[in-house]
Amino acid sequence: MGPVDAFLGVARSACGRLWRLRVPDGGGEVDRQGLAISQRLQLPELVGRLLAARGQTVETAEAFLAPRLRDLLPDPSQFRDMEKAVDRLVTAIEKNERIAIFGDYDVDGATSAALLMRFLKAVGAAPIRLYVPDRMNEGYGPNAPAMHRLRSEGIDIVITVDCGITAFAALEEAAKIGLSVVVVDHHVAEPALPIAAAIVNPNRLDETPGHGHLAAVGVAFLLVVALNRALRQRGWYNTTRPEPDLLQWLDLVALGTVCDVVPLTGLNRALVAQGLKVMAQRRNIGISALSDVAGVAERPGTYHAGFLLGPRVNAGGRVGASDLGATLLSGEDAILAGTLARRLDELNAERRAIEADVLAAAIEAAERQAAENPHLILVGAEGWHAGVIGIVAGRLKERYQRPVCVVALDSNGMGKGSGRSVAGLHLGNAVIAAREAGIIAKGGGHAMAAGFEVGAERMPELADFISRRFVTDLDGSPLVPVMPLDGALQPRAVTPDFVTMLEQIGPFGSGNPEPRFAIPDARIAFADVVGTGHVRCQIQGSDGTRMKAIAFRVADEPLGKLLLQSRGATLHLAGSLRLDRWQGREEVQLLIDDAAPAGLSTGL
Repeated sequence: MGPVDAFLGVARSACGRLWRLRVPDGGGEVDRQGLAISQRLQLPELVGRLLAARGQTVETAEAFLAPRLRDLLPDPSQFRDMEKAVDRLVTAIEKNERIAIFGDYDVDGATSAALLMRFLKAVGAAPIRLYVPDRMNEGYGPNAPAMHRLRSEGIDIVITVDCGITAFAALEEAAKIGLSVVVVDHHVAEPALPIAAAIVNPNRLDETPGHGHLAAVGVAFLLVVALNRALRQRGWYNTTRPEPDLLQWLDLVALGTVCDVVPLTGLNRALVAQGLKVMAQRRNIGISALSDVAGVAERPGTYHAGFLLGPRVNAGGRVGASDLGATLLSGEDAILAGTLARRLDELNAERRAIEADVLAAAIEAAERQAAENPHLILVGAEGWHAGVIGIVAGRLKERYQRPVCVVALDSNGMGKGSGRSVAGLHLGNAVIAAREAGIIAKGGGHAMAAGFEVGAERMPELADFISRRFVTDLDGSPLVPVMPLDGALQPRAVTPDFVTMLEQIGPFGSGNPEPRFAIPDARIAFADVVGTGHVRCQIQGSDGTRMKAIAFRVADEPLGKLLLQSRGATLHLAGSLRLDRWQGREEVQLLIDDAAPAGLSTGL
């Protein structure tokens, strides 16, 4: 027998998960709150229930559905070192000092850099130097040679974005050579902080709690708000140098926030909701060019930002020139933007091919560990491309439903590692603890993702160290992957109007999950492989209605194999709903996240 709360009796699905209703049937207070919300706001009862299941009440639901920045944006001066950062940067602007933006090569870093570059240019700062380290040759974050190079170019002040909080040696070297550094980061800090003119990070241990969920681009936006206010107070703006409209850059904030997979609650939710509206206006030439090559012709949402635009921005840092993304997003030349966007699209295709090779090898290595360690998989090999190990770690995490670290080793036995975790197990803290214990040379991150450097000979020790921490975190309980569901539907009920109704609860992401439903007893009328390992299906519900469905990148995984082997058979399917717009028509499509044979009480 499976667990009594296994929804539809699915205790272990194709993806190894226990299906569980987000709110059990007869959810008491949630049902009451949901009904009250629907009556107060004149919403369908299902929407009210979904809101209640996400923690909303009659008092908070209206603001949740229409988040406003003016209600949620904090006074930036409440953050430690914000005033120091503002004073130093205002002085640099007024004295025409040379400023460099030192970014990270992911989307959060690229959007943070582009935001600051656009603001500083708009307020008349000296030409800005963009520096993004090469992933393969320099690794993550500030390094001493880069600091010397920037100083030799005449740079007076460096702003690090999405990095710097653990760059002790590099920032100490910067101070020795007279280079001022302002750190703008969001990664978990240690008790000791590096030497810098200012360190703005909501995840400093001495910071007032409440905004640690911000992406780096959100922190950068708060810095821009504070800088703008200070310049206004100094009388910097005039008829020839007008004050910029900061809201015009919220598309960058939305893109970075979505792609960094931080919780879309509170301030983040407002930033993304407003930023997607700005993105729809296509005011950023770089984002528009990227949307064109990615085939985004409709109003953009979190799906487009996270799965179509983000991977292309990332591609430069993974397999090409690290600064391509930030250069594209900060530029004003439409012709150059088109060229850069096409180049990033090409690099993204190259990345997918490299990723497929590394993933196949990593799965082979992971299979040997999966049965032995239920808390962590750590695999690595020489020759794996360091630019794709984070993506591969994410793929393995989904496949094995546990934290995964993937290490790319060089010929000297030194490895660059990237990890992805699951809810409830803080990987960033574990990696920092391993560094403090002397097991790894460098490392840091946040709850769901981390990066590090480790020698090949210490990889088993690192795996054991992190596993033991996770066992403690779970208090001895087994790690049970759960697929939370919002209920069951039949295809006949899934209309375009129904999906449009669900979109009212967005934007969706971490902290505000997209509604996910089960389609019970669905017959697989047709299934085949399309594109790069996607499984396309035609399903028929028990009510006789047919609908389209697709599962992305699963052809060689247990979920894909089950779908392909079940033509004519009946499965329980779980996934989210999406409107598929094609040639003026709208059809609903199920994006399959999981499946299980129908009629089994113990799962697969």
